[in-house]
Amino acid sequence: MSRPVDAFSFGAVVVGNRWQMTSVATQSVAELGGPHSVLVRQQRDHIELDRLINATDASRGHRRQELLTRLFRLVFPHAFAEESVLWPAIRRWVPEGERLTLEIEREHQQINELFARLETLPPDTAEHRELWQRLVRLLREDVRDEEDRLLPMLQRGVSRRRWCSSVGRGQRCDGAHPPGAPGRGAAPAR
Repeated sequence: MSRPVDAFSFGAVVVGNRWQMTSVATQSVAELGGPHSVLVRQQRDHIELDRLINATDASRGHRRQELLTRLFRLVFPHAFAEESVLWPAIRRWVPEGERLTLEIEREHQQINELFARLETLPPDTAEHRELWQRLVRLLREDVRDEEDRLLPMLQRGVSRRRWCSSVGRGQRCDGAHPPGAPGRGAAPAR
């Protein structure tokens, strides 16, 4: 079976005779719907999250506390945006979307609780480091769940028209949407 030339622009690739979803982590800005796409913002936040985790791991004392504050300021608005913009679309257009988003909301709650506990501890203690490692595991699991499962499922399940009229409200819709499933057509070039 030959793969259509634009298969990657739809968040999917052909493996054997089946379409397989492509993680949003490996998609280009164009494949994610353009520079104004919410998926591009998600991807950029996840890259910044990883950078801050690595910097926090390598820091101590006051600098570590500063980095944790920056991480906190990234994570909570990011999770709020997911839960208020993306999750309703996933619940509506992705099979088992309700169950999948509930799973990630539970992860978000655990992350909130770990952050709250970390704030009460001196940054260089063993207990702080232990909680930090648990938090990092959860954050990375959350990113993988979103980039490898949920967001590609949303890309496959939402047409451009639906995206622009629902999820993409308030965004430019000249590519500011996740591409639809194979065969739905790419966004017009500008």
